[in-house]
Amino acid sequence: MSKAFKKTVISGLTLAMVMGGSTAAFADSKGKGHDKDRDNRDTIVKKVDNGKDVNINIKLTFDDLKGKDVEWAQRYIASLASKRVFEGYDDGTFQPRKTISRIEAITAAVRLMGLRDQAESADAKAANLNFKDADKLKQKYPWATGYVSVALQNDLFSETDDMIQPEKEADRLWATTLLVKAMKLQDAAKAKMNAKLPFRDADKIPAGSVGYVAVAIEKNLIDGYEDNTFRPSKSVSRAELAALLDRTGSQLPDHASVKGTVTGALNNNLLPVKSQNNEALNVEMDSNVFVFRNGSRVTPGDLRTGDQVLIRTYGGKAIYVEVLNTTGDPQQQTDFTVTGTLNSYTLNSKGGLATVSINQNINSGSVQTAVYSIAPEVYISGDVSQLTAGRTLELRGKNQLVNTIIIR
Repeated sequence: MSKAFKKTVISGLTLAMVMGGSTAAFADSKGKGHDKDRDNRDTIVKKVDNGKDVNINIKLTFDDLKGKDVEWAQRYIASLASKRVFEGYDDGTFQPRKTISRIEAITAAVRLMGLRDQAESADAKAANLNFKDADKLKQKYPWATGYVSVALQNDLFSETDDMIQPEKEADRLWATTLLVKAMKLQDAAKAKMNAKLPFRDADKIPAGSVGYVAVAIEKNLIDGYEDNTFRPSKSVSRAELAALLDRTGSQLPDHASVKGTVTGALNNNLLPVKSQNNEALNVEMDSNVFVFRNGSRVTPGDLRTGDQVLIRTYGGKAIYVEVLNTTGDPQQQTDFTVTGTLNSYTLNSKGGLATVSINQNINSGSVQTAVYSIAPEVYISGDVSQLTAGRTLELRGKNQLVNTIIIR
């Protein structure tokens, strides 16, 4: 990379990196929003409810999902958003660094179990709760009564819990136990109560919780820190809970998704897929579908023959596609060329380009943002001082790695 280009990149750090993400906790949390944020949703679909069409807003990307400490969570958040497990605050933010409260975590766990409709039913909302702070819950979080009732029915509380403590921060041990229970693995946890945990601070984990942590480790839900500690009392952020929820959800039945193999190129916004049941499908892509490959969001056109994919649909259209492997047809993995306008970029530790985010026109005028990884020895053609937001770029590369940038 030339010195001139490196200088230009460093001086251009004010270009914020806008990464695709997903949705935050619960619309019922009543964040203070604005109309412009309400208009920023990715997908609006119709759902038939008691014979009436109801608009369901599904948001998969958030502008506040920025920074290396939270960008890693974009895939988990988008996946959960597509299942309506995690939904955005009313102001359109995700607030990834904010600690998660117990009532938010309980709500997410119930939704992850596929029990949202039951929790939001009239019967559940009217349930009598025998907790000491039940009245406080109903006054401050009237929408949450049904979720607590369903959580009780599904053993997400312990027999000795006499308070909900909805506003208390969820710590790692509590959240881990909650999700193991959501997976209905209480018996497996009880069988492992005498397990020897590998952490230096294992003595800080209560004896009655050891089995739950052991099962969570076995199921790859959670692990320790680099210093070999578990830190059971450490508060869990919203981004961290998203990762825990998605890992848990990947091991629960997901009747709303389809797994299969891409059998051809995207054509007229239809993606040909052969399902695991050998059913030939033509899946229509939503104009704002979130496609995730190799740690980055890409466009539907980047899906390749032979890719094994997980597809989640809503309203009859795919809103989330995750590439589960990166093999594909070797002929489809070679050279590629894409054109779009510069949205933002990130730098690596040496000050060179790491990723470039561009806006691309797709689906008869719709615009989608895609992020591309940059090769270490990228060649740049054009005036590097013009590498600014809105500038037209042509990206060329191989195997999803950009090796040439042409500035128009």
